[in-house]
Amino acid sequence: MNILILGNGQLGQMLGKAVIQHGHQCLLYSDREHKVKALGSQQALAMSLAEATAWADVATWEHEHLAEEIITTSADKILLKPEQFARITDRRSQKQLCDDLGIPTSPWRAYENAEQLAEILQHCDRAVVIKSAKGGYDGKGQWRWKPGQEIDTVAAEAGVRPGIVEDMIAFTDEVSVVAARSHDNQQCAYPLTLNVHQNGILSYSLAGTTSWSNKLEQLAQQHHAKLCEALDYVGVLAIEFFVVGEGEQQQLLVNEVAPRVHNSGHWTMSGANYDQFALHIRAITGMPLPELLCAPTLMLNAIGVAGYPELLWKAAAADCHWYGKDPRPGRKVGHINMIIDNAERGVQLAQEWAPQLQQLAE
Repeated sequence: MNILILGNGQLGQMLGKAVIQHGHQCLLYSDREHKVKALGSQQALAMSLAEATAWADVATWEHEHLAEEIITTSADKILLKPEQFARITDRRSQKQLCDDLGIPTSPWRAYENAEQLAEILQHCDRAVVIKSAKGGYDGKGQWRWKPGQEIDTVAAEAGVRPGIVEDMIAFTDEVSVVAARSHDNQQCAYPLTLNVHQNGILSYSLAGTTSWSNKLEQLAQQHHAKLCEALDYVGVLAIEFFVVGEGEQQQLLVNEVAPRVHNSGHWTMSGANYDQFALHIRAITGMPLPELLCAPTLMLNAIGVAGYPELLWKAAAADCHWYGKDPRPGRKVGHINMIIDNAERGVQLAQEWAPQLQQLAE
């Protein structure tokens, strides 16, 4: 099959490698340069997006922040209807969809402009997170506010475009489920992954350690299945959750839905028999979804690190993936996977390695 990948960043490149591994052909469209490229090449091809779409049997994407005209041009080859793509990529309709399906999420209010946002904040009696309706990742497009703080400045800044105001949640952990749905509604999920953030950016993920109850694992998969069926979504989709409560009272609240492969699923490149990129390609090409076998794995993001750190040269246990990106503060330039014995060892390694990587970025 011929597969067109919309987006040419690290996720697009990793998807492209999975395409080749499965015996298919691929082209990538750089939505920043508006150029079609071959896998691993910076040289643009003499081909328009419309021509690349005509060449493709199916089109997919590496990120959901694509311009409407890109989705419109490739709509015939995308396995998600344009109206459903718009629905899941706008935080207002995404939250409303969760509410409609009975999937727990944090209390929220929508606003259209600075005036509406200011009015909402004037009536807030608790701390909130303000998010742009579209775009934003790794803490971008988000503002924190609590009663007593000045309103006009944050309203003027955040209210430039529509968005939502969410109640701040007192959570015990942040987790995600990365799972796939096939054309015939077959579901296939990796285990819940613990995610630890620093300054709004994912620092490390810990997966496959059986740290979570069967109840939470089943809840995550049920919520995932509901969303995918409502959207008629085919492929890998990730949901980020807050874990709230203790013991038998633990519940999951949806934080964000990412209709794509996800940073918190990068551990699967070393810790699973099929990684998330292979799983996505299998789903969108109509192949049966496999039984997933997973090992306890730690994934560390390398953020703002220049070059390939010397400390990794002799680290036999480290499976390193570098993206070929110029370093800058807050930018993910690679990730490191380590197979671990248990959750305690994973946390220990993360606490040892994360500061060392951070020092290299300073």
